[in-house]
Amino acid sequence: MSRRITRRRMLQGTAMGGVGLCLGRGARLVRAASANEKVNVAFVGLGGQGGSNLGGVSKHRDMANVVALCDVDDVRAGKAYVAFGRAKKYYDYRKMLDEMEKEIDAVVVSTPDHTHFHAAMKAMGMGKHLYCEKPMAHAIAEVRAMTELAAKKKLATQLGCQRHEKENMRRIVELIQSGAIGDVTEVFARKGGDRGMPEMPTEFPPVPSTLKWDLWLGPATERRYTPDYVPYKWRFWWDFGTGETGNWGCHILDIPFWALDLKYPTKVSASGPPVDKERTPKAMSSRFEFPARGSKPPVTLHWVHGKGLPPEMTERNLPTFGSVLFVGSKGMLACDFDKRKLYPEEKFAEFKGPEPTIPVPPDFRREWLLAVKGGKPASVNFDYSGPLTETVLLGNVAYRVGQGFDWDAKAMKAVGCAGAEGLIRPTYRKGWEV
Repeated sequence: MSRRITRRRMLQGTAMGGVGLCLGRGARLVRAASANEKVNVAFVGLGGQGGSNLGGVSKHRDMANVVALCDVDDVRAGKAYVAFGRAKKYYDYRKMLDEMEKEIDAVVVSTPDHTHFHAAMKAMGMGKHLYCEKPMAHAIAEVRAMTELAAKKKLATQLGCQRHEKENMRRIVELIQSGAIGDVTEVFARKGGDRGMPEMPTEFPPVPSTLKWDLWLGPATERRYTPDYVPYKWRFWWDFGTGETGNWGCHILDIPFWALDLKYPTKVSASGPPVDKERTPKAMSSRFEFPARGSKPPVTLHWVHGKGLPPEMTERNLPTFGSVLFVGSKGMLACDFDKRKLYPEEKFAEFKGPEPTIPVPPDFRREWLLAVKGGKPASVNFDYSGPLTETVLLGNVAYRVGQGFDWDAKAMKAVGCAGAEGLIRPTYRKGWEV
């Protein structure tokens, strides 16, 4: 009874501003808060990162009012309900947005990956500015629809890549773009650990009275409740999460995307342990090929998560400092969010980097609030973070279908890989169709 989301239907939605459940009842005018009035913000998802986002936005009392709180779990939302007793409480974000349409200016979505898209499109379709946790959505077509709708409605958006605000990130970008290591043609990005492939559930107790399980499932295929999914292990089940790639990829690949002005890859491949239809792997390697950008040469980007180092690095005896390594024609830059080092060390012993030119922005959430109030776009707005998220998700697609492919970004098509279609354009259970 589920229906596939097609590109034609998505484009109709972004062009017409009103397709079914997600986009509300029709086109709305975006209400921009004036410089002197506060932004009325509603929150969807209050546990974990949702609680962090609630605290991060609400601390700017000079700019924001918390007017509505929505969560399907009374226990996870309990602290928020106590701290913001005057805010209206909801289980269903659809009801919240419909009932409070005139009061809400902006929405923060911090739900599990599989419910980002529906909540985000409903809010943006009603002209609400949006802060969304990473990854933007669960599937590539969803990300593209969100990117296009935000641009069409001229909404202030921000993806939850909070490390983008770090001072060291700016110095990395300045070093790369100043030509300190020459033309960069290869990048290695990695995340250690072995999270993924959780044990199969063996216990299926009754749904807690404090949890609205059907609303938690949202568009995902119906299944029995188990604490092996909620509140956190959902991240490592394909129906709900995007694995460690979606969890960390948007953070770590933010570094090369910004420094190298990357957008969409043209070739994608991936490898790892045998694919499990339900669970994400403990380790995975992806390879993305990006075309030249003006005078900048083509770039090959390697993304790896798991224990150990990529064989391409060990075989070439490359530096292992940090989580990202840029390989250029004149040297290498190894870095992570808080530190950086140039190689060969002896060559750069007396090197002085360029004068800082990229200013450190306001607090990450405040930057978004300023954009909502008519300021310049936030630094990780969807025009930037949409292609970043699509690339991250493409790695998962290539791994799950077991083959590499050429990527036609305009058509959102894995050339010669019919098996990828169902992962690019998902299906939803009855009642959640788009």
